[in-house]
Amino acid sequence: MKLVSVFFFSIWFNNIANAQQRNIIWNTQSKNSSESMAVGGGDIGVNVWVEKGEIYAYLSKSGAFDENNTLLKLGRIKLKLTPNPFQGKDFKQELLLKDGYIQIYGKKGKLTANVKVWVDVFSPTIHFDVESNQKIHTEASYQSWRFQDRITKGKENNQNSYKWAPQGEVKTLKDSIYFQNNIVNFYHTNKKTVFDVVVKQQGLENYINELYNPLFNRTAGGSMWGKNLHQAGITEGEYLGTPYREWKLKTIKSVKVSNLIVDLFADFSFNVPIVGERVAPDIAFKATKKWWNDYWNKSFIYINSVDTLANQVSQNYQLFRYMLGANSKGNWPTKFNGGLFTFDPQLTDTSLKYTPDFRNWGGGTHTAQNQRLVYWPMLKSGDFEMMKPQFEFYKRILQNAELRTKVAWGHNGASFTEQIENFGLPNPAEYGWKRPEGYDKGMEYNAWLEYEWDTILEFCMMILETERYNNQDITAYMPLIESSLTFFKEHYTYLAKQRGAKALDANGHLVLYPGSAAETYKMAYNATSTIAGLKTVLQRLIELKSASEEQKKNWQTILNTIPPISFREFNEKPTISPAKLWERVNNTESPQLYPVYPWGIYGVGKPGLDTAINTYQFDTDVLKFRSHVGWKQDNIFAARLGLTDEAARLTKLKLQNSGRRFPAFWGPGFDWVPDHNWGGSGMIGLQEMLMQCDGKKIILFPAWPKNWDVHFKLHAPYQTTVEGVLKNGKIESLKVIPEERIKDIIKMIE
Repeated sequence: MKLVSVFFFSIWFNNIANAQQRNIIWNTQSKNSSESMAVGGGDIGVNVWVEKGEIYAYLSKSGAFDENNTLLKLGRIKLKLTPNPFQGKDFKQELLLKDGYIQIYGKKGKLTANVKVWVDVFSPTIHFDVESNQKIHTEASYQSWRFQDRITKGKENNQNSYKWAPQGEVKTLKDSIYFQNNIVNFYHTNKKTVFDVVVKQQGLENYINELYNPLFNRTAGGSMWGKNLHQAGITEGEYLGTPYREWKLKTIKSVKVSNLIVDLFADFSFNVPIVGERVAPDIAFKATKKWWNDYWNKSFIYINSVDTLANQVSQNYQLFRYMLGANSKGNWPTKFNGGLFTFDPQLTDTSLKYTPDFRNWGGGTHTAQNQRLVYWPMLKSGDFEMMKPQFEFYKRILQNAELRTKVAWGHNGASFTEQIENFGLPNPAEYGWKRPEGYDKGMEYNAWLEYEWDTILEFCMMILETERYNNQDITAYMPLIESSLTFFKEHYTYLAKQRGAKALDANGHLVLYPGSAAETYKMAYNATSTIAGLKTVLQRLIELKSASEEQKKNWQTILNTIPPISFREFNEKPTISPAKLWERVNNTESPQLYPVYPWGIYGVGKPGLDTAINTYQFDTDVLKFRSHVGWKQDNIFAARLGLTDEAARLTKLKLQNSGRRFPAFWGPGFDWVPDHNWGGSGMIGLQEMLMQCDGKKIILFPAWPKNWDVHFKLHAPYQTTVEGVLKNGKIESLKVIPEERIKDIIKMIE
């Protein structure tokens, strides 16, 4: 390519990048919190909006679990300027995505002001930096709806671990909030918690001192203070029907510059910040900007097309990745049901007139079928450090999962159920309070969740893939992986011996019954999703260079006992069956296609692709269940199968603007707003359209429309990055690092 064409091409794509990475601009104020803008960093998420001339912000931090395992908001900030530049006609609120902060501009007459809102990536601190061309007063209010105890009734308990089955009265207990030397301190320390209730329910009282408990004495809160700000009283008010009390700070004299700082924490101690003992804000802001700049340089997908929905896909891919980046350094995973960016629930469902703490499907309760979709896309985006909170989640609860297995069944291995608490035991409502006498203590008495153990295998595979993609040391997670596999070996041997004299079938295979193919095909015999997961994880373990020969021999022995995938026919064409047999259909997933994704047994360039395509095109359940909503992953299946038009159609539906003011606030789907498994499955689908990896092979554009010009940078196994440009259906440039990996590239578009 000539130098001049390279120059103009670079300008062209830089303009695309700027449009899709920076320009989230609103020129009018918001009606309410549902029209908020996301900003975050470290492990903090903030919803920011301007309503009736005043700036509001909801505060969220990873790990802020209360006694009932609600993931609490840590309050709301209101910022009011007097005289008020936001009461004029000129207004602009912009998310500068590249640098990771929000800028709010207002002008009334000759008065102008800018407020910069940013979160320090390296310290749990939120900054509101106010600058004006004339001297003004700044008033900052810390608003809390938890100034008194609140009894939670009915559906409101869906925000906690009790859900629809509270055992007696449930309360969200009040916070401690007070002034101290022109600082507003706010915090809450857990005492008696739902952990104790669950342990007793599940017959583990005798082991309570051995069990990991992340809730007792957990303290979450923070402090609000700022330059030139002094305490200015306590008042009360109401927002969207929820009463609150507010503690005010105000400048004594008018100034052109003021800075509000909010420090947050969520651990096992409360320390009032020592003002001044911190990195200077200008240095901290510079470091935060650099972190975000590096984040965007690490991976991206920029699309330019006459198809406006394709361009939306690209912009919203970056926006959602930004939201994920807000929890890059957290101790707890980003929740599938809203992450750190939920808002007042009645703005999602008008019947749910609860506090801003509400989110459906719980706060400390994790649904692995959903969580997996939040974390799979981080491999190809190279965000390996952001996967650690999810891996650590399972590592922390491993001991509890192993102990419950031993107590219930007397064998080894970790049993990780669906709807699992952040301490490794089944959610009490899903476990069931009204259980038949003598019912198996290890089982959830639940039509959707019974016998569903295999979702842990996807997280085991993610861990193994970080070793393959990034050469990460996964030694600390090997006990988790091995214990998860041990459970399947020992539990299905245990069940078989209860039924008869033989532990294996006539072919020497485990009899995986009763089982479950996702939440859909119940009382399943040899569920395909389980078989595919076990085979793939075991094969990947055997490939580990760090493993001993003895380990490999043991894994191969287990692998030899895994039964084959079953098949059936539609329209006289072979298709993958969801299981060998099953008793009923309970949900709307398509686990017969899990061997396509996430397990990669079938796909572009692999044997049996026609059978997998038949399954996608002719299986009547798959057709009936097809959708782009929420956790549905049909877009991913289509991409993995090389069905370009179908993948593009579904991915556009997935990642088009959400219909809310912030384009990536999708949902509620099956869960909540913003729906992070909706965004995650959209990300995965787009990545798989661009690049698929099979061993050392890197397949480019396996399901990419030729009329979608694109500049992308994605990560592949063996510490490889691939950056390419496609324009007018032709590859304009391709850069592979390390260069020797270019030999492994297979181009589906030349």
